[in-house]
Amino acid sequence: MNEQRGATATRTAELPVRRPDRPYDPQAQRTTPHPPPPAPHPSDGGGRSVLEGAFALLVAVERAEEAGLTRLAAECGLPKTTSYRLLEQLVELGAVERSRKGYRMGPRIFRLGQGWQPYPGLRTAARAPARRLARITGATVGLNVLREGQTLVLDWTPGESAGALGRSLDSGVWPWFTAAGKVLVAGAYPRLPLGPLPGSWHRQAEAIRDRGVAFDREEVAAGVCCVAVPVPGPNGAPLASLCVVTDPAHSLDRLAGVVQQTARMIGAALRGR
Repeated sequence: MNEQRGATATRTAELPVRRPDRPYDPQAQRTTPHPPPPAPHPSDGGGRSVLEGAFALLVAVERAEEAGLTRLAAECGLPKTTSYRLLEQLVELGAVERSRKGYRMGPRIFRLGQGWQPYPGLRTAARAPARRLARITGATVGLNVLREGQTLVLDWTPGESAGALGRSLDSGVWPWFTAAGKVLVAGAYPRLPLGPLPGSWHRQAEAIRDRGVAFDREEVAAGVCCVAVPVPGPNGAPLASLCVVTDPAHSLDRLAGVVQQTARMIGAALRGR
């Protein structure tokens, strides 16, 4: 009797479990199913992670401004199918948007980029002093940082006399050897690798450090002059640069004092945080 019960129990255990959401299948296998294999590591098929592939496409879109799938895939070294899948996911996220020629940068990347700053509260601390400086001088005021050998403009505050000069300042990226970049390189050199520097740079950097100000007298763009000073961080080290951009009719030496005073105000506000 016990043996019969054991056999019955064994046969019952071997019967497939009927789930209410699935119809009963008498031909279902009567063995315990194996667990599914682990999911493969996310990859685009070329040994590069999905995240790396997506960022490579973003960089390619930014560089091209507007490009089609074939070109973007070729520049990134990705299969077209992978590139299409990643680009469409970026479109859904608002990082990229479709255009007549293919793809271009989306508004979400713009909003995220506008929020970047090298130190918490820097933009907030500089906002009111920069507006005051633009109002006093009538010139355009820029808050800048140095990254990857280039001068990045965090904020522009246009002055009343900017006029046509404002159209020359559309770019948010400038070479390091603008006044706004030189004043930061002079404070960081030689710890900041920028490749071969001009033979006269050592003497020029020493003069910038001694005076605490850098000048650009139409060295980068015709008709554009600039005076820049470092903005000290809470520890006293240069955190950013503050510059005033104007035309050759203005005296940069006269502007230097008020720009330095404004930079000290921003530094004091940062220390207050």
